[in-house]
Amino acid sequence: QVQLVESGGGLVQAGGSLRLSCAASGIIFSSNTMHWFRQAPGRQRELVTSITTGGSTNYADSVKGRFTISRDNAKNTVYLQMNSLKPEDTAVYYCHAQRGPIDYWGQGTQVTVSS
Repeated sequence: QVQLVESGGGLVQAGGSLRLSCAASGIIFSSNTMHWFRQAPGRQRELVTSITTGGSTNYADSVKGRFTISRDNAKNTVYLQMNSLKPEDTAVYYCHAQRGPIDYWGQGTQVTVSS
């Protein structure tokens, strides 16, 4: 069965850092474009960043220069390094895998940034 399991969330002070991990199983990981989304209460889920099978990356303007997505195909894991965190980064962060018309979501991990 397909599983995407996020980890690494938590409570951090503004200006701090966190690294999220998403471990995938049940998919051909190297054939999937991977994304991180986030959703804060009362807000629409937004795309934070993505990394293609070829390693190309894209970032939302709000996180450019602060967040870095990477993948380790040998470990079937995608990471999100988050630096210089701001209170507005507070959200549930979701891992998403996409291969053609098929996609899967993780359960999410809470990131809370205090001021």
